[in-house]
Amino acid sequence: MLKKSSMLLAAAVCSISFIAGNVQAGDAEAGKSKAMACTGCHGPKGISFSPDIPNLAGQKESYLAKAIGYYKTGERKNPMMASMVGGLSETDMADLAAYFSSLK
Repeated sequence: MLKKSSMLLAAAVCSISFIAGNVQAGDAEAGKSKAMACTGCHGPKGISFSPDIPNLAGQKESYLAKAIGYYKTGERKNPMMASMVGGLSETDMADLAAYFSSLK
């Protein structure tokens, strides 16, 4: 039960941080190594193979970081994305956002 409470608290803190607009700057190089799980849907260069899946390449870093955070907290509803981002830390989210925003 303690683990679940800790996870809920962490999600709440993350949610408050993103809602308040406190998005930390990420490390694109670190994000590149973390992006492997994303490439199956969003493509290895951030360009999706499907018109139903958004392109991430070249999006604004702050937008991507907030979007990932909103999927994590459930503010944006998508079961696939929720499961993909559920275990990410704020640093992971920031790094992924920095990486995908750095792509052309």
